[in-house]
Amino acid sequence: MVEDCLLKMTGICKAFPGVKALQDVDFSVKYGQTHALMGENGAGKSTLIKVLTGIYQKDAGEIVFDAESIAPTDAAQSQHMGISTIYQELNLAPCLSVAENIFIGREPKKYGLIDWKTIESRARSILGDMGVTGVNVSRPLNEHSVAIQQMAAIARALSLDAKLLVMDEPTSSLSETEAGLLFDVIRRVKARGSSVIFISHKMSEVFEICDTATILRDGCLVGEYPMADLTKLKMVSLMIGRDATSVLHRKKEVSRGLDDRELVLKARGLSRAHRTKEIDIDIAGGQILGVAGLLGSGRTELARILFGDEICDGGEIEIAGAAAHLRTPRDAIRLGVGFCSEDRKAEGVFPHMSVMENMTAGILGELSAGGVLSRKAQMQVAQTYIDKLGIKTSGPDQRMGELSGGNQQKVLLARWLCKKPVLMILDEPMRGIDLGAKSEIEDIIADLAGKGVAVLMISSEMEELIRSCDKIVVLSEGRKAGQLTAREISEERIVQMLAHGSHPGQEAVHAK
Repeated sequence: MVEDCLLKMTGICKAFPGVKALQDVDFSVKYGQTHALMGENGAGKSTLIKVLTGIYQKDAGEIVFDAESIAPTDAAQSQHMGISTIYQELNLAPCLSVAENIFIGREPKKYGLIDWKTIESRARSILGDMGVTGVNVSRPLNEHSVAIQQMAAIARALSLDAKLLVMDEPTSSLSETEAGLLFDVIRRVKARGSSVIFISHKMSEVFEICDTATILRDGCLVGEYPMADLTKLKMVSLMIGRDATSVLHRKKEVSRGLDDRELVLKARGLSRAHRTKEIDIDIAGGQILGVAGLLGSGRTELARILFGDEICDGGEIEIAGAAAHLRTPRDAIRLGVGFCSEDRKAEGVFPHMSVMENMTAGILGELSAGGVLSRKAQMQVAQTYIDKLGIKTSGPDQRMGELSGGNQQKVLLARWLCKKPVLMILDEPMRGIDLGAKSEIEDIIADLAGKGVAVLMISSEMEELIRSCDKIVVLSEGRKAGQLTAREISEERIVQMLAHGSHPGQEAVHAK
C-alpha cells in the first residue's frame, strides 16, 4: 500500500550518452524497514540512489517521499528532506573531532562562539542512543577505527532527523565484530521508525539485516521479494539472469606441475617494523598464491614490500631468478611487477579521465613517437582490452567515474596487462563487486596465470581464495602461520591456522 511507504519511486528512467542506465524502474521502501537494493555492478543501483539524492536528475518518473512528491536538485536538498546517504568511502573530515563531524555546519553557539561543551554532550547522547558508548568524541576522527567513523556518519544523519538512511557497502572495510556493531545500530535506527536502504555484495549480511530485497538487472527492475522467500542461490540467479549454481560452487581445479616450474618470486625473511616478521613465500610462473589473514595480519604490508612501496628492514627478494632491490614502485615495475591496490578510489582510479586514459596511463611512452602521443594507438589498445575483458562501457572516451566498480577493476587490470607483467599483485581484487563480476574477474586472473604470469592474491573472503588459488599462505600477527596446497585448501583449515597463529617459539600450524 502507498500509505505504508516512506519512499515510492515510480517509472524512473535515466540515460547517459549511449547507455540506458535505468528503464522504467519502480522502487519503494516502507516505514521502519531495512530494504536491500541488489544487482550486479552496472545494474543501476548507484544511478537509482543518485537520482533519489539529487546528484542525477531523472529523465522520467515520479518520486514520492513521506507522502510528498519531490524532485531534489542536489544532495543538500535531499538531506534537508530527510534522506541521508552513507557511502563506502566516508564523506567526513578526518582531522576534525567526532563531535565536530556530527554537527559540522550546525554547531550550537553561545554568546556568538561555538559551544564545545554542548556539542560534545549532544554527540555522546546521540551515540549513546545508538548503543555506542565509551567514544572520546573530542578526539580527531582519524584516530578512531573505521567502525567508529561509520557510527559518526550515522549519528550525523540522525542528528539531521533523517527518515531514510542509504548505506552503500557500509561494511567493506569492517571486521566481523565491527560489522556486528553496525547491524545493532541499524536495528536501533529501524526501531525508532527510520528506514534503511542497504546496498551490499555480501549475501550473508543482506539475509541477516534486511526485510525485503529489490533486484535490478541491466537497468531494469527484476522484482521485489521478501527475504523469507529468497535463498542465496535464487537471489544470485535473479541478479545474473541465469542459474548461479556454477558461480557459487566453483572451486579451483588442481593445477599439475606448477611447483616444478621456475620460480618468478622467491622471498625470504621479509620483515618490516612490527608489521611483517620473517615471511617466506615462493610463486612459480602460472601459479596463483592466495594470502589469507585477518585485518592487521600484515597482508597489505607484504604486498607493498613486494611492490617497493615499503622498504623491508630485513630479508631478500628474487624476481625471475635475479636479486631485486626494491626501493620504489618504479624499481618493481621495471622488473615486471604489477599491483592493484585494495583502495581502488584513492590509489587506482582517475575518475574524471576517460577509460582509455586510465587504461593506457602506464604505457604512454610506448604509444608516442617523437614525444607526441598517438591517440589512434591509444584508442586501439583501449578497444582491444575493452573487448577482451568484456568491459561494459559506452566506449573508450567514457569517464572512468561513470563505470561500475567491477568494470573499473577490469580497467585497472587492463592497465597492467598492457605492461605484460611477470608478477601480478592483487590486493582485494573483488572488494565491493557482485558475484557475477567476481566470476568474470576470477576468469581474467585465471587466464593471466594460464599465460605464465605469477599471481599473488590477497582477499578477506575465504571463498574467493578457495575458488581461485593453487596454494594459500596464512598470515597471523605479521607472521606466516602456515601454507596449504590446492588439495589441502578448505575453509576449515584456513580458520584453524588463523585461530592458532604463529608466535615466537612456536611451530606454525601445518595441514595434515
